[in-house]
Amino acid sequence: MNIAYSPCPNDTFVFHALAHGLVPGAPELNVTYADIDITNNWAARAEGPEVMKISYAALPWVLNDYRLLPCGGALGRGCGPLVLTKDGEGGPAALTGKRVAVPSERSTAYLLFRLWAAQQVPGGVGEIVVMPFHEIMPAVRDGLIDAGLVIHEARFTYPNYGLSKLADLGSWWEEDTGLPIPLGAIIAKRSLNAESIAGWIRSSVEYAWSHPYASRGYVMEHAQELSEDVAQSHIDLYVNEFTANLGEDGYAAVEALLGRAVAEGLVPSFDLSLIK
Repeated sequence: MNIAYSPCPNDTFVFHALAHGLVPGAPELNVTYADIDITNNWAARAEGPEVMKISYAALPWVLNDYRLLPCGGALGRGCGPLVLTKDGEGGPAALTGKRVAVPSERSTAYLLFRLWAAQQVPGGVGEIVVMPFHEIMPAVRDGLIDAGLVIHEARFTYPNYGLSKLADLGSWWEEDTGLPIPLGAIIAKRSLNAESIAGWIRSSVEYAWSHPYASRGYVMEHAQELSEDVAQSHIDLYVNEFTANLGEDGYAAVEALLGRAVAEGLVPSFDLSLIK
């Protein structure tokens, strides 16, 4: 089975058992490691592997061809994107008319940022600059950009760049909705047996939890120079109960995010029933 997910620690931790033939009955995997911006675009064009990790924000463009799987993704509390600046001062109003770097135009992080900015930034931000995730913090540090929207391990490493947190969009979302924040989704082509694939992925998650050190070498091989402590913090934050099963709160969070986005005209209108 062809699959694409990121080299981030949470993905390699979750898929380690499945990728290494440790899930009984599962097919051999042909893995492509790709940034989520790449998989978002593949899915929108109905290209790429049959199973992929994409942003929840990208679902409206892909649900005719792909089905959302109820496990394997990233959704939780206390794990949202951050808005970083050099000094963290001035509150949201400090972004009025400023240049902000974001990691992807179809990322959940950027969708949350747009919803937050519409509510919190008077007059709106200025130019949005899309750049690779790993370039954002250095660009803010070096004054090439006024603020940066960051995700994943940047929650732990941004002080190393001398940056400050202006806003935590996950905290804003949770306070505003009472729901967890949907970040990364696992999707499969509608022509496939989604129930079987979800079962294999769930077994891989359960193996990871039962054998927490078995994936260490695989995780660190792809961890992009992160320390073991940061990689473990990343896993602890993003691999949780929703990784095994979205459940009622998980689906409610996805519907709330995309329902708001549709209402604001930020994503194409679509049938919300397709999420399930």
